[in-house]
Amino acid sequence: MSGGITDPKTRATERRKEGRAVVVLLGGPSAEHDVSVVSGWAIADSLADSGYTVERFFIDLAGRWWQVPAAAASGRPHPGTFDDPAVIGARGPWQPGEALDRIASRPVAPIVFPALHGPFGEDGTVQALLEAYDLAYAGAGVAASAVGMDKAVFKRLVRGLGMPVVEWVEVTASRWAGARGAVLDEIASFSEQCGERRLMVKPARMGSSVGMSIAHTPAERGRALDEAFRFDSLAIVERYLDHPRELEVAVVGNDPAALQAYGPGEVFPGREFYDYVAKYSDGVSEVTPTADVPDDLASRIRSVALDAYRAIGCEGFARVDFLLAEDTVYLNEINTIPGFTPISLFPQMAATGLGSFGAVCRRIVQLAEERQASRVRSRLTTADLPR
Repeated sequence: MSGGITDPKTRATERRKEGRAVVVLLGGPSAEHDVSVVSGWAIADSLADSGYTVERFFIDLAGRWWQVPAAAASGRPHPGTFDDPAVIGARGPWQPGEALDRIASRPVAPIVFPALHGPFGEDGTVQALLEAYDLAYAGAGVAASAVGMDKAVFKRLVRGLGMPVVEWVEVTASRWAGARGAVLDEIASFSEQCGERRLMVKPARMGSSVGMSIAHTPAERGRALDEAFRFDSLAIVERYLDHPRELEVAVVGNDPAALQAYGPGEVFPGREFYDYVAKYSDGVSEVTPTADVPDDLASRIRSVALDAYRAIGCEGFARVDFLLAEDTVYLNEINTIPGFTPISLFPQMAATGLGSFGAVCRRIVQLAEERQASRVRSRLTTADLPR
């Protein structure tokens, strides 16, 4: 019937005929590999349900790329599914350049959705590869990804812009290896200055709380640094906040003047802090996309989130994390590829404005297309300059 509502199956068929394919990257050679598989699979399923032609490219811990066959994409992956990708019929393995050659050489290049947490996926590395192949991709660009991933650089930047952050000092692995006593003396001095014996120690360039621990006493500081240096060559030592509220904001958009902020949501960790187990073990923690905070405080937190997003030149989407201790709000970090797991707050918060998990994923793909189109227009304009 003319003018009627098209049913979902018809809409999906039309999208498959007209829209570009989406390649979802999942896994990756980082300590957040397993979380990335869960996030990437959920994103791929959602986009497929929305009518996109979706391909899954799995990146193993050695950095090799595999194309997951459509037949293996039905149902959720279980632990061990990708221990040997060839067993499920995955094509590969390829080195990144070989895989990207295959993706970029198609008559209509697909949009790439990197659902890769941690180093390689979230630090600008894969974004640089995708830029080199002129592929449209979801999320932040190279510079924003690199700054967002490096907690030390991010904290220096936003503190310089007047945003509130928890006091910290930085320790390199080389200095720790050569002068443990001097480093511990410096940390003791920092502890005295900030008036807190307990300290939070974390790798500077890792996510999902990997390698993060609390040094409750001076005797635990060396062990906490050793744990952080298992995952990075730079560690951050912060003043400990005693059970702060964990608040998060979802930001979506490309244009700095037209961004959307959703939340704040809140995390209720089931452990001493929101560590890896608390984040990804079923039933340990609880979350809500709408935190119980006064309207003026919620507005202020969203405003700082937008400022942080703009400060690093972020595009597409990101989650901005805060700590609320008594009446003081601290900007904690920004995640340019936040989780899309069942407990992840980013898609839940964004869905309060966009409507659903699927709508969030679709909007992110649209933003990738819009950015690529804008870049093409810019190149055409540049080509007209006198030579």
